[in-house]
Amino acid sequence: MERKFDEELKNLKDKILKLGALVEEQVQNAVNALVKRDSSLAKDVIEKDTQVNRIEVEIDEECIRLIALRQPVGVDLRFITTAMKLVTDLERIGDLAVDICERAMELNLEPQLKPFIDIPRMADISMQMLKGALDAFVNRDSKLAQEVCARDDEVDNLNVQIFRELLTFMVEDSHTISRAVRISYISKYLERVADHATNIAEMVVYLVEGKIIRHMGA
Repeated sequence: MERKFDEELKNLKDKILKLGALVEEQVQNAVNALVKRDSSLAKDVIEKDTQVNRIEVEIDEECIRLIALRQPVGVDLRFITTAMKLVTDLERIGDLAVDICERAMELNLEPQLKPFIDIPRMADISMQMLKGALDAFVNRDSKLAQEVCARDDEVDNLNVQIFRELLTFMVEDSHTISRAVRISYISKYLERVADHATNIAEMVVYLVEGKIIRHMGA
């Protein structure tokens, strides 16, 4: 029975990693659709969101089943409850990829305002954070999780920098306002991706150490 439960926990972990990989791909493709002005790719990302939602539901149902049938305690219970929270953040990151694509498709109907430099940088850092958070989860690495949390300020600072630059465009030429606002939305979406990665990392600290570090400046 115990061996069967271990296999079920491993399968649950594998499903979470599958969802994480899919979400990473969704965000990367969304940013590529923006930078390359590829509306066809943006539509593909939007259509694939149903796959993200389906896997999230499957994981939730599996977690509920394991709690009901196996009645886990201690670290196993923390693992399953963490998994239920974690997949919610992953699903929301998938939603943000869709939001980026919707703004990208709108921007593609107008001339490009400026080359995208800081937006891809934000995306790269956010994806590094997400990958780090998932690696920390798999390896139960509390130190790596806290390193992920510490990087959130990098993304926040880039978001502020981008907004200030876009504000300059809007003040100097009112015709740029609609495009600048949409780009600022995309910047905010990427900041939220980093926030969700931070949430996952904080949950890993709870999983490993049984310590809640949310709202503690950790």
